[in-house]
Amino acid sequence: MQKYAVNQQLIETLLAWVNSGEIAIPEIQRPFVWDSSKVRDLMDSLYQGYPIGYVIAWRNPNVRLKDGSLSEGKKILIDGQQRVTALTAAILGQYVINKTYERVKIKIAFHPIDERFEVQNPAILKDRTWLPDISQAINGDLFEIADQYFELNPDVDKKQVRNAFSNLMNIPKKQIGIIELAADLDIETVTEIFIRINSKGVVLSQADFAMSKIASNTEYNGNELRKAIDYFCHLCIAPDFFKHIVDNDREFAKSDYFQKLQWLKTENEDLYDPDYNDLIRVAFTSQFNRGRLSDLVSLLSGRNFETRTYEEDIAEQSFATLKTGVNSFINETNFKRFLMIIKSAGFISPKLIRSQNAINFAYIVYLKLKELGVNSVAIERFVRRWFVYSILTGRYSGSPESAFDFDIKQISHKPIDEILGEREEAELSDAFWSASLPQSLDTSVASSPYFHVFLASQVKANDRGFLSKDILVSDLISLRGDIHHLFPKDYLKKNGLDRSKYNQIANYVYMQSEINIKVGNKPPKDYFEVVTTQMLNGNQLVSGLSNEQQLLDNLKMNCVPTEIQHMSIDDYNDFLTLRRKLMATKIKEYYHAL
Repeated sequence: MQKYAVNQQLIETLLAWVNSGEIAIPEIQRPFVWDSSKVRDLMDSLYQGYPIGYVIAWRNPNVRLKDGSLSEGKKILIDGQQRVTALTAAILGQYVINKTYERVKIKIAFHPIDERFEVQNPAILKDRTWLPDISQAINGDLFEIADQYFELNPDVDKKQVRNAFSNLMNIPKKQIGIIELAADLDIETVTEIFIRINSKGVVLSQADFAMSKIASNTEYNGNELRKAIDYFCHLCIAPDFFKHIVDNDREFAKSDYFQKLQWLKTENEDLYDPDYNDLIRVAFTSQFNRGRLSDLVSLLSGRNFETRTYEEDIAEQSFATLKTGVNSFINETNFKRFLMIIKSAGFISPKLIRSQNAINFAYIVYLKLKELGVNSVAIERFVRRWFVYSILTGRYSGSPESAFDFDIKQISHKPIDEILGEREEAELSDAFWSASLPQSLDTSVASSPYFHVFLASQVKANDRGFLSKDILVSDLISLRGDIHHLFPKDYLKKNGLDRSKYNQIANYVYMQSEINIKVGNKPPKDYFEVVTTQMLNGNQLVSGLSNEQQLLDNLKMNCVPTEIQHMSIDDYNDFLTLRRKLMATKIKEYYHAL
């Protein structure tokens, strides 16, 4: 069965479809990223009669209206947006949204004598031999434009110039190939087709399709919803962007969404900076109790999963439900309280959070439990616990959709304490804590999620840095402190150990740089001898610790075996084994105290 149709269309036909909304282009989701010179080159290719490739459109399914009639679906442009946007800018003179989300015009000039194109600049505006903006010419009267040009340039070869003008104004009559994908194709198939056709093999996410679907909708203000999603994500990273919205999108600035985003203009928290993929996923999963974004695209199209038909009522309700989810996500109270909960678990810095999927689902849990009326104290406990559980088990590593779908359905129909209890019994048994976790800590990868959970446990316990009297691990993390080696790296290298051995995370500890410098390249038994001697003499040059009990307490909170005080190279492997067990025990105690 043919899954697509290939047709040649006049560029003016394509542009008419864009203007009428027959083809929908996501304005904000993918800003126009071409520089002006590429637009110039595109115009030159069309002028010369060169091919400019195909665009790919996916027709939305026909939707049954309330009166029983069918409404023909629009085409969603899924590849070729930059070319089509360039055509609308250069030929029609329309504004584009650039990489900084500003509305700008791209004006392409034409030199009819030399038959070449250039991006408009001040020099061209002063030169009478140039047409400064081809959009005015293409959409104007050929004879009038020629007469004006000849009046300014009386000595030119009029026949040559007229031919050049004629070729210029013929650009909209040139053809472009359109690959139209069938309406009944699922997202996975469309994605595969796109990858195979696109020479760059750019992967489109299901969130891309969802954003395109939202962007193409005007009946239920999908286009405004899309902007709210995109603007929120942009403001999270760059609060200064708020002024750009005020200056360049005054229509949106009058909307309710804009009022709900106002709090972000002074917000500099960077613990969780979601992109539109994250926002859509969280809003969708929390509201629809589904985890597969392909379902969202279907629902926004009006898909009735039982009858396999498309109904306007379902589309309308789906947009309303998604709007509710987005509003819940961007709500200042929700967002800040959620981050407060994550920080209360010890995850105070984005460098401790390596799984975006884990924090996404933690936010889903927060929003869902709040919707279900669970009291706030319990919500905090469950969100912390679920977040750390998902990190320890790698629950949402890789493709998360199946896990998202399964988990949200469970949470919607079953008390979360029962779910967590069953998961912990199965996945976080005694065998996990005593055998599996210490084994997982046997790695040289500093970004290990288990190491990050260990650091979070230290933050939550208000532990002090190694050999520090007052400086907390949280301070060292927040203020860009360094991770150092308990067995100094150079010492291990001199003894023939390779990187995978001396960079073991069981050999890592947060330590003040000044203490690390004083420790130097000595084996532990040597630098601990210095520390002990100085404590006895009251001369605290290496460490601020003043007595043995303080030292023992410091070793305990950093999960450093006391035996280290007498260790050298021959004891290194034993040290690693001992410390991994201590770290695993601390993580276990931390988890059960959440």
